[in-house]
Amino acid sequence: MRRAELIAAIVGCALVVVALAIIWGARLTIARALYVSELGAEGMPTAKWFQAALVLIVIGGSAVAWSGRRVRSSVRVLRLWTPAISLWVACAFFLFASQVTCTQGCPIPYGDTFNLQDFLHTLAAVLAFAAACWAMLQTSFAREHRLLAALSLTTAILVAVIAGTGGLFSLFRFQVVLGSQLEFIATTIAIAWLVVFGVLIAVRAGRAAVAIAPSA
Repeated sequence: MRRAELIAAIVGCALVVVALAIIWGARLTIARALYVSELGAEGMPTAKWFQAALVLIVIGGSAVAWSGRRVRSSVRVLRLWTPAISLWVACAFFLFASQVTCTQGCPIPYGDTFNLQDFLHTLAAVLAFAAACWAMLQTSFAREHRLLAALSLTTAILVAVIAGTGGLFSLFRFQVVLGSQLEFIATTIAIAWLVVFGVLIAVRAGRAAVAIAPSA
């Protein structure tokens, strides 16, 4: 079982790293300021690449979550379910967002700009990020994984503050360039955390597999 967890963590991390590279590669091909979701908007040259990146995050994230399903928070309110379940929830919403993309320009769906497609995509993306942040918060109180816990607390705070600020800028159509940059930074940090989560779980699973091997 530990070997299976090791393989799942390694493969999952690799897929997530590829997804992050695709997202940034696609972003660098667009000269103007835009939010992450607009890379997958209808008619954008990066749409298919962005959709593929989200699917890779879903597959890789699910694999990492499975390998880290033993991680559990020490705080009662955070122990209602494991970080793995939160990550699976996030992956489910990202999968939905990859199939229901935003329209050109990705307008915030309220007032005169409201349409159902943008609303559903935005809602799925927000819930996915919220679930991922909750997983980070849960992991930050995992006593048996002290290094992972310390990194997760820092990441949870950074992602919440940076993504929240970028989201407010987008909502009020204020400092769009800065807002889009903040969103990309928050996205990068969140994906990087998932990779670190997977790497540390892989290290632990690898050590456990080696310890079990002589007695097998």
